[in-house]
Amino acid sequence: MRVIFLDTYDHVAQWVAHYVVYQINSFHPTIDKPFVLGLPTGRTPMKTYKNIITMHQSSQISFKYVIIFTMDEYFGLSCEDPKSYHAFIHTNFINHIDIPKENVYVLNGDTNDIKNECKQYEEKIKSYGGIDLLIGGVGSDGHLAFNEPGSSLTSRTRIKNLSKETRISNSKFFNDNIDSVPKFALTIGIATLLESKEIIIIATGLDKAVAVQAAIEGSINHMWTITCLQLHPKSILVCDELSTMELKIKTVKYFQELEINNQTITI
Repeated sequence: MRVIFLDTYDHVAQWVAHYVVYQINSFHPTIDKPFVLGLPTGRTPMKTYKNIITMHQSSQISFKYVIIFTMDEYFGLSCEDPKSYHAFIHTNFINHIDIPKENVYVLNGDTNDIKNECKQYEEKIKSYGGIDLLIGGVGSDGHLAFNEPGSSLTSRTRIKNLSKETRISNSKFFNDNIDSVPKFALTIGIATLLESKEIIIIATGLDKAVAVQAAIEGSINHMWTITCLQLHPKSILVCDELSTMELKIKTVKYFQELEINNQTITI
């Protein structure tokens, strides 16, 4: 696992945005060979999206041959619901770039057939050869997407019961009313996530410090699903200073030294 330590949330957003744009451009996507991008929702990626949109507006990146899969969706909310993740990703990102609307896939939270919806989502990802780059945030309890503590590390796209902690955190999008936050969500699984060719997880803020500690210094543990990054051959954890407060000083120095050495390697 590669770990990037940066000073602020703004620096993290800039770094991730530039990395995403660089990876897509280096891939040279075409209509026959599109770049497949996995994206999160929520507060964490919002400045990253703003930075990417700015780069798109300055003609540094096109999404014409990019396929996007989002990671999760509240169960019971239609795509027209302004609090749905379908609405979020379109309002905050999709509507500002040149991606064809048919290239954007979001789980249908209003489905009447959960099992089939989840199965088809998995099959659609596989039909494109898998996700080339998946971006994600992390919950304060270490969850990735909506894979709450205790989720199987071999899990696939499915419906999950949301913890009270997650619902409290997400209540900010529901007028701070936890009773309005859905109790269930559809989410890609940990195994689905780990099949991505490359993964970037963004961790910012003091409330993510314990999760960052578990990811870097802890052992692989289904109670901290972020630790699954240790199983992936090409995962990157990008942190601001506040999110590193629970780490040992020698841990930070070790990864900082590794990053300096990485910059001297030419492939």
